[in-house]
Amino acid sequence: MSEKKKSGFEALAKSSLYPQEEMLKVKKNRHSFFIGLPREISLQENRISLTPDAVALLVNNGHEVWVETMAGEGSKFSDKQYSDAGAKIVYSVSEVYKADFILKIEPPTLEEIEYFKPGQTLISALQMGNLKQECVNALLKKKVTALAYEFIEDKVGGMPIVRAMSEIAGSTVMLIAAEYLSTVNKGKGIILGGITGVPPTKVVIIGAGTVAEYAARAALSLGAEIQVFDNHLYKLRRIKHTLGHQFYTSTIDTITLGQSLENADVVIGALRAEKGKVRHVVSEDMVSKMKQDSLIIDLSIDQGGCIATSEITSLNRPVFRKYDVIHYCVPNVASRVANTATTALSNIFTPTILRAAEEGGVEEMIFSHKWFMKGVYTYKGSLTNESVASKFGMKFKNIELLLAVRV
Repeated sequence: MSEKKKSGFEALAKSSLYPQEEMLKVKKNRHSFFIGLPREISLQENRISLTPDAVALLVNNGHEVWVETMAGEGSKFSDKQYSDAGAKIVYSVSEVYKADFILKIEPPTLEEIEYFKPGQTLISALQMGNLKQECVNALLKKKVTALAYEFIEDKVGGMPIVRAMSEIAGSTVMLIAAEYLSTVNKGKGIILGGITGVPPTKVVIIGAGTVAEYAARAALSLGAEIQVFDNHLYKLRRIKHTLGHQFYTSTIDTITLGQSLENADVVIGALRAEKGKVRHVVSEDMVSKMKQDSLIIDLSIDQGGCIATSEITSLNRPVFRKYDVIHYCVPNVASRVANTATTALSNIFTPTILRAAEEGGVEEMIFSHKWFMKGVYTYKGSLTNESVASKFGMKFKNIELLLAVRV
């Protein structure tokens, strides 16, 4: 009897159980990345993509990380810290670009693109407002798979890196305003905010996104009087609800905005780019009617600025005067607090890399997750971003269609 049962189970295992096990989906092997962190050569860029702690975590998970010497210096991270974390310190640009996966902050220059080879992956900023067609063509020629981190979304449709850098910019802008309202910097000689018996500082914020939210929160906490302008009513409602304060909001009407600017002590341009460029909503005539020694901080300068009199400045020469109004137009404000910004970026990049490794590599990550796929703008020699194609009159391929023919 027992022998029959035994043979019966054997037969069942061979005829039923074994074939079903064969049909189960087998999970792909975990992928190991070879990651390169170049030193940024762009003016005023002090950030690096990963902290030493993040590098240690990646190395402990089987990934190889090469860091170009002094790449973390601007963020106050030393070569020794990266070396102790398990990274290899390399001493030339050509060495760090041997990595299969290049992770950097600024878009690559034409000189940097020369070091790329076919099949490499790049994650960096794209910066549509300053993008040059020759750089796009160079990446296409090299057959690099390039992702713009400002386009990468999270699972709920947010843009985590844009959000993080906007939070930093919004929080930092009021510190900048306090500096240039000071008598020390030949400003109006007034405190940012207000004290008993003294009228509060008047702050006009143009835009109602994340930058504006954090700038407004900082201004309100100091006791300033704020006015927020934006053409999207839902954004104006959202910022009031988020901050939990009653303050003046308005759509961008030339007359109303002009009147507010005439009385403003500080004007913050925080409009978000649409179709790669911000439009000027403050004319030169409006600026000419502002009070002497009042301050303009144009945080939209990275995409061309939203104030007609704005011109890009540098940390060495951060301000200029026009119509006796102080203009601060330094791009990349987050780089002023590079250690904080690097930590914020690292907190986003690290889990994304670990997730991509679990998925089987960057390509698998791209085609498994639409929120990640949205960051891709060149894929193995094909332009896949419609906005970039439209800007330069180039042809593009829908990356989702490439999925259908992928081998």
